[in-house]
Amino acid sequence: MRIDKFLKVSRIMKRRTVANEVCSQGRVFVNGKVAKPSTEVKEGDIIEIQFGERVRRFEVLSIAEHVVKGEASQMYREL
Repeated sequence: MRIDKFLKVSRIMKRRTVANEVCSQGRVFVNGKVAKPSTEVKEGDIIEIQFGERVRRFEVLSIAEHVVKGEASQMYREL
């Protein structure tokens, strides 16, 4: 699954366009490498996102195309 879509489906970010812009600005890393919006993610990948001065890290636990709001947080674990 694309990183921008994963960020939206998992509800880490509210909109896919916002996720796409953040990736395009070089503020998202997958396994230590800068991620373009089309970068593929899989289970076990580590995602880092820079929000201003703060960096949030997540581990991908599962991939799903459609997720209910209550189950979205089960797709990742915050590190």
